[in-house]
Amino acid sequence: MTDNNAIQDTAEAGRVLARHDVPDPLRDDVRLLGGLLGTVLAESGGQDLLDDVERLRELTINAFDERGSSSDSLAEAEKVVEGFTLERGEQVARAFTCYFHLANLAEEYHRVRMLRLRESSADSSVPDDTLSAAFEQLAEEVGRDEALRRVRALEFRPVLTAHPTEARRRAVSGTIRRISVLLAERENLHLGGTSLAENDRTLLSEIDTLWRTSPIRAAKPTVLDEVKTALGVFDATMFDTFPAVYRRLDDWLLREQAGREEPLARPFVSLGSWIGGDRDGNPNVTAEITRSAAALASEHALRALEGSARQVARKLTLEEAGTPPSEELLALRQRQRSLDGSRSDHVASESPSEPHRAALLFVADRLAATLARNADLQYATPDDLEAELAVIQASLVAAGAQRAAYGDLQKLIWQVETFGFHLAELEVRQHSQVHAAALEDLRTNGVHGELEDRTREVLDTFRAIGSVQQRYGIRAARRYIVSFTQAPEHMAAVYELAEFAFPDPADAPVIDAVPLFETFDDLENSVPILESMLTLPVVQRRLGENGRRMEVMLGYSDSSKDVGPVSATLSLHAAQARIAAWAESNNITLTLFHGRGGALGRGGGPANRAVLAQPAGSVDGRFKLTEQGEVILARYGDQVIGERHIEQVAAATLLQSAPSVEKHNTDATERFTELASRLDATSRGRFHELVKAEGFPQWFAQVTPLEEVGLLPIGSRPAKRGLSVNSLDDLRAIPWVFSWSQARINLAGWYGLGTALAEYGNLDELRQAYEEWPLFSTLLDNIEMSLAKTDERIAALYLALGDRDDLAQMVLDELRLTREWVLKITGNDWPLSGRRVLGRAVQLRSPYVDALSLIQVRALSALRGGEDQGLSEATTDQLRHLLLLTVNGVSAGLQNTG
Repeated sequence: MTDNNAIQDTAEAGRVLARHDVPDPLRDDVRLLGGLLGTVLAESGGQDLLDDVERLRELTINAFDERGSSSDSLAEAEKVVEGFTLERGEQVARAFTCYFHLANLAEEYHRVRMLRLRESSADSSVPDDTLSAAFEQLAEEVGRDEALRRVRALEFRPVLTAHPTEARRRAVSGTIRRISVLLAERENLHLGGTSLAENDRTLLSEIDTLWRTSPIRAAKPTVLDEVKTALGVFDATMFDTFPAVYRRLDDWLLREQAGREEPLARPFVSLGSWIGGDRDGNPNVTAEITRSAAALASEHALRALEGSARQVARKLTLEEAGTPPSEELLALRQRQRSLDGSRSDHVASESPSEPHRAALLFVADRLAATLARNADLQYATPDDLEAELAVIQASLVAAGAQRAAYGDLQKLIWQVETFGFHLAELEVRQHSQVHAAALEDLRTNGVHGELEDRTREVLDTFRAIGSVQQRYGIRAARRYIVSFTQAPEHMAAVYELAEFAFPDPADAPVIDAVPLFETFDDLENSVPILESMLTLPVVQRRLGENGRRMEVMLGYSDSSKDVGPVSATLSLHAAQARIAAWAESNNITLTLFHGRGGALGRGGGPANRAVLAQPAGSVDGRFKLTEQGEVILARYGDQVIGERHIEQVAAATLLQSAPSVEKHNTDATERFTELASRLDATSRGRFHELVKAEGFPQWFAQVTPLEEVGLLPIGSRPAKRGLSVNSLDDLRAIPWVFSWSQARINLAGWYGLGTALAEYGNLDELRQAYEEWPLFSTLLDNIEMSLAKTDERIAALYLALGDRDDLAQMVLDELRLTREWVLKITGNDWPLSGRRVLGRAVQLRSPYVDALSLIQVRALSALRGGEDQGLSEATTDQLRHLLLLTVNGVSAGLQNTG
C-alpha cells in the first residue's frame, strides 16, 4: 500500500479488465491514500508489518487474476495467514479494513466529483433518470397540466431503520468524514507548496487515527445511540438536501421565472423513522425510549430551523422605504410585541427600518423558545410558524421583492413543511402475537388488574404515542405497523388495545394501523385479509377520517428466507398487483410500503429501477421504503449524492404511472406469465431442498459466522427472536443474509435461480425476457451483482468447515449453474462486465476481501475445533476478537452486506 505498491502495480496480460478502467483522478486518490496508509503502517508496526500486508495483498491479487487456472497463489496466501500470530493477524485485518474505508471514501468523492462535473458541463442534455426528464416524458403523454398535478401529488417517504448492518463505529465514521474533507480540499483549493505539505501532514494524522481507533465498539449501541447516529446524518446533510431537490425541480419547471414566481414544486419528501419505535423482537425499545427518541428528533429539528431562520434574517436587510411592509406584516409585528415587548424592541433595534428582518428574527426567537419549552413564547404547532412565514413572504411579494420572497425564505418554508417540529414520523412496530397475548391478559384481568409486564409495556406504548402527538403533532407518530399480520383481527387488536390504554376516547391518539405481510403464505393471502379488514367498523371509521387512505407494508426479507429470492421477488410482484387492484375497486388511495434492505437478499439494489419495475397502479406517485443499515450513510451521507438519490427515486416514482410505462410492464408481465410460473415453482423447490434438509440449520451455523455475528456489537436488536439455531423460523433475516455474505457465498441473493433457468432451458426466450420484462431484468441484474461478490474458491473454504459434503456440493453446484445461466442471458463475460463503474468497484475490492476472508476462515476453523484443540479461554477470546475484526472489514469491503 505504498506509492510503489498501489492497487494498479500489477497489470500483466490477463489482469482483470476493470482494473485498467480506473479513471485517473480516482486512481490518483487511491494511490495517495494507500501510500499514506503504508507510511502509517510502517511507522506504527514497523517495516515487517507493512511487508506482511504487502505479501498477502500481492498473493490474493495474483490468486484473483488466476481464477480457473492451476495456480497455487491462493494456497500460498493461506500458508501466509496460517503463519501469522494472532496478534499479527489482527494487525493485518485492521490494515485491510482501513484500506477499504479509504477506498470507499475515494470512490464516494469521485462520484461527487463526476456529478458536479456533469452539473457544470456545457452539455444541455438532461439525463433520463432526473425529475425534469421524467416530467417532460409525462407531459408528452398526459399533458402539462396533468403532469403538474402529479408532480404536486408526488410522495417519496424514506424510513430510517437501525438494522445492524452498519458495522462501522461512529468514531470511525467521523474520522472518515474528516479525511474526505481533506481529500476534497486538495482538489478544490489547488494546493501547492506549504499548503499541500500541511494537507499531507493532516491526512497522515487522520489516517493514523483511523488505524489506531478500534473498529469494534466496546459495547452494543443503545437504541438512543442509534437515534443519535441517524440524527447526525440529518444535521450533516438531510436538512439542506431535501429543499435543494425541490429547488432544482422548481428551477426546471419555472425556467427563467424561477425565483420570481410562486414555486410550482412542493415538498414531496417525508422522512420517517423506526429507530426508537420498532419494538418487534427488540426488548430494548420501551415506551420511555420512544418518548426520548421523539424528543431528541424534535430538538434537532427545532435547532436546525432556528439556525436557518437566523441565517435568512441576517440577509433580509431590505429597507422599509423601498420594501414597505404589508398591513398583515404590521399586524404580525404588533402580535410579536404583545407576546414579548422587550424582545420585539431588541430585534427592531437590530433591524432599524427593516421590518421584514425584525419579524423573522422574532420568529427565530420563538423557535428557540419552543425548543426551551417557554410556554409564553413558544409555537403551539408548526402550522402557526408556517402562517407567520407566509405573512412575511406575502409582504415581500406585495412590495415587489419577489426574489427575496422566493429565495432563501422559500427554502426555510420548505424545511418547515418537510420536517415540522418532529423531524421524522416515528413509526411503531410490534408483533401480532404480542398484541394477542396482551389482549388475552387484559380481557382476563382488566386494565387495573395484575397484568404481565409485557402487557403493561404494550399499553404504555400507546400512551407514548399519545404524548408524542400532544407535544409534537399528529404527524410525529400515528402509524402502527403490525408484524406478521395474518388475520383481520390483528388490525382490530391495535384499536382495541388503544381503547384499553385510553378509556376516554377524547384522550386517544390518532392511529393508522398498517398490516405487514412478510411470509410467502401471508403475501398470497393478503387480499382476503384486507377484504375482511374492511368489515371492521373501526377501520371504516378511520378511512372516513383520513380520506380513504391506507398503507400496506410488504416484507422482503422474511419472504426471501421463506421461499428463496426468486419466488419471493415474483410473489411480491404478484401481491402488489392484487393489492393495487383491490384498493382501486374499493376507492382506497393506497401506499405500498416496501421493507427493502441494503443487501440484495433483502430486496436491495437500485431503488429507482425497482420502482419502474413495479406493476401498474401499485405506485401511483407514492413510494415508501425502509433505508436500512449502511445504506443510510451511503445514500445520504454526502449532500450531492443524497440529492442524486432522492431525485432518481422521485423521478422513477413520477414516471412509473406514465401510460407507456404501465402498458409496458403489464404487457411484459402477461407475456411472460408461464416463465414466471415455472421459475417460481422450480427455484422454490430447489431452495426448499436445501434449507429443509435434515440438519441444515446446524450446518448453516457451522459454515458461516452466524453465532459470532450475534456477538458483534453493531446494533441494539438481538439476532434471533429467542429461539436456538435449531430453527430458521425465528432467525432474523439480517443475520441470515449477513452470515452468507461474510462467507462469500451470498446464497440468500441467488440460490435456486440456476436450476430454474436450466430447467426452463429456452435461452432465446430468456434473453428476450431480459430485454423486455423490467421485473426479470432487475432480478437478474441484482443477482449478477450478488454473484460478483461471491468467490467459489473462498466459499469452498467456508463450506469445508461443516460436516455435510452433500449440502456443500449442492451449494457449489447451484452457484456454478446460476453464474453460467446469468452470464448466458446477459451476454457478459464475467459478472458485471457490462456495468463499468459498478463492476470496477467490485473487482478492485475482491482480492482485498479475499485476504480478510482467509483470516476469518482461520479464526472460524480454530473456534469450531476449540474444545478438541484444548484452547484456553484467553486464546478463544482472542480468536473471537480476530474474527469480529474480519467481519467488520469484510462488511466495509462488500458494502451492502445485510
